[in-house]
Amino acid sequence: MAERSKTHAACTLLKNVTLAVLLYGAIFGIINLASNPNVAKGKLGIPALLDKTGPAELIKTTKAGVQVKFASSPETITINPHANVFNRPVSAVKIKDDYMGPRPHTDTEADLKLLVEECRGTYNGIEKMRNVFDCLKFFADGEKSYYKLPAEKDRASSQDPRQAEYVNADGHDNTLSKYVSVSEAVPANGSSIGTCPGPIIPYHVYWTGPATWRVEVFVKSYLYTQNLACSRLWIWLDSDRNPNAVQDMLTKDTLFERFLPLVERGDITLKAWKFPSRIPLPKNEDATDLAYYSTPGKPNAKGERAVGDGIMEDKDGQQWLVLTPKQMTFLPVAVSDAVRFVVLHIHGGAYFDMDVLMLRDMRPLLLPKEHAFAERWAAHPHPGDYNTAIMSLTANSSLSSYLLRGGVRMGLNFHPRVLGRMAWKDGRDQEFLMLETGAFDPIWTEFNWDREGRCTVPCLRDYGAAFKGKKGAIKDEWESYDGPQLKPIGLEQAPTKELRIRDAELENVPHSSAAQAPKGQHPDSFSATPKEEAELRKTGVVSDYVLSEDKFPPNNRTLENFFRGAWTYHIHNQWLKHPEPSSWINVLEHAHDGFFAGTRTNVYGEKWTGPSVMPYNYWPEFV
Repeated sequence: MAERSKTHAACTLLKNVTLAVLLYGAIFGIINLASNPNVAKGKLGIPALLDKTGPAELIKTTKAGVQVKFASSPETITINPHANVFNRPVSAVKIKDDYMGPRPHTDTEADLKLLVEECRGTYNGIEKMRNVFDCLKFFADGEKSYYKLPAEKDRASSQDPRQAEYVNADGHDNTLSKYVSVSEAVPANGSSIGTCPGPIIPYHVYWTGPATWRVEVFVKSYLYTQNLACSRLWIWLDSDRNPNAVQDMLTKDTLFERFLPLVERGDITLKAWKFPSRIPLPKNEDATDLAYYSTPGKPNAKGERAVGDGIMEDKDGQQWLVLTPKQMTFLPVAVSDAVRFVVLHIHGGAYFDMDVLMLRDMRPLLLPKEHAFAERWAAHPHPGDYNTAIMSLTANSSLSSYLLRGGVRMGLNFHPRVLGRMAWKDGRDQEFLMLETGAFDPIWTEFNWDREGRCTVPCLRDYGAAFKGKKGAIKDEWESYDGPQLKPIGLEQAPTKELRIRDAELENVPHSSAAQAPKGQHPDSFSATPKEEAELRKTGVVSDYVLSEDKFPPNNRTLENFFRGAWTYHIHNQWLKHPEPSSWINVLEHAHDGFFAGTRTNVYGEKWTGPSVMPYNYWPEFV
């Protein structure tokens, strides 16, 4: 009995050893198949047998491509080896990135009234208002006529920072007696935001909830175009709804994590938005519209007294616009409409909706002493029909107080067309310049069928067109182009999107940076690490590019011809759309990614010297 037991054990051991040898041989064979260039290939040109290899998991081949599992995505991604985001040329024509020429001098001011008149015509006739093509041409070619550098004594950099309207305009809480000189100013670099020879201007945006691609593309367009040493981006987060909004974005938001080095450098500041119960009003300003009492009320325990309808004056003579709890119950209806007027009244600067993409330096529009402006609402001819997706107001001014008071008086109704009609009826609309839509939203008149004259370049007739990348998806987009012939390049010479942060750089990136470990920052997108990309190339999942297999082939779209002359492009409410490869928005993404990777310049011919910034994620449906 014992003898039989020993024999059985010996057989079992022999069997297990044999199975182990066979398994080892199978694994060794698969590895050889994957690494041998002469091994039999499948229809897609990759090893016929796939297994988990390296950082990326190769699942199986299908008719559509190879199914791959990336660490940053919970879903499998199907890749066509011969036409995908890793090997697709970014353009079929030669790209000129620095088409705007050198950045305007930091003291350059735009003649805002000339910009209005050239694109509007007369105040009552508005003869040119619907001719956006000519307006953009003037913006693109007429800088010498509408940009000027004031005399030395009149320049913004020659003024006293202590009298500046912007908080921290000198980088030292407005304590300096003068700004640093142009010759002594330090440009922004990897560790420092630099110094500004003139006032630092805040740019405000409002956001609620987690960051999305819209936040990313706005922030990158800001970093790509603006004079960073002289600008600050303030992102106001709705802390009335979420008291921890700022902390959540700083510590829990995997998309915004890629911008934390810019927060550390000082480019971006996250601000908690809470609707204030009282708002300061300016001293020594004409405020007859504020309905003062003929006889002020008696002082309360704090020494404050009511001097008008909703207006309190403290013992130091400072007056405040006071909101009651009942008034503030109207807030959720249009909180973002209210935020911009309150923030600009208190801090000044410029406000932007988050779905606005910056194409040019905004500083020359914001430096003139009288820099209050907004945009026309489409092609509506009424002088009070404003759109405030982009707006500038002088802080703590008579005009900002007037508009703020008007919105409060109407039950916190800050809709721009409501306030605009109010200003027009009160004869104050011409204090608030109305720039034509071509400056900020050049497609709007085309979208509403209000356009006269030639179509813009590109000629897009709906807001979704800029997201389309398939060949022939946009009809007649070049119908108005009469510039020089775009120089085609061979696809073998065209750059591809090999813009991932290099491994050597990752070793020097602070642990807080998202660049160190991409995590699938968009719920419906994915990213790939340098090691994953290398593995895909090694195994043949990324192979030679084949034009005939590409649903989104490279074309002649470049940022140089994307509404050239406009300061911004407004995406509008395309919240659910993803930019297809080779689309106009994807062209913008490539320009951003190349700039932040150090392989391309921005529109002013400048190289990125700041912290590492992760490139855009990939949309699985377009790989």
